[in-house]
Amino acid sequence: MLNIVLVEPEIPNNTGNIGRLCVGTESKLHLVHPFGFVINDKNLRRSGLDYWVHLDVTEYANVEEWIHCITDPSRVFLMSSHAEKSYLETEFRDGDWLVFGKESVGLGKEVLDHFENHLTIPMSKLIRSFNIANSVAFVVGEAKRQISLKV
Repeated sequence: MLNIVLVEPEIPNNTGNIGRLCVGTESKLHLVHPFGFVINDKNLRRSGLDYWVHLDVTEYANVEEWIHCITDPSRVFLMSSHAEKSYLETEFRDGDWLVFGKESVGLGKEVLDHFENHLTIPMSKLIRSFNIANSVAFVVGEAKRQISLKV
């Protein structure tokens, strides 16, 4: 099972879509407060459709609480448009933590400084970043592909 972490998500539709992806890929979703929406927001439910009840999700009051539950920091991968190493150059394993920041600014310094594995998604220089739900889908898809080859 992969661990998908959204740090301070701002847009309920994105979180709902990522929740649905987690159900479909049998991944666990970790949500770090504060959020830019209420967790029972109708848009979140609409995006997650009726799959939300099947979601394995844990909420954390803040970054410190989430970090406290990490047992192996070497298996935490932070996604950043400023990183140099591509997620395609990384060997993922079952149980890895894939971490994504808030839609407006990405991951904050407090998270980036805490872990060493910073990854990027290759993209055209014509854009600053991909939509977070698309970014999660790219990385989860590659990680699941690699994990399935090892079984």
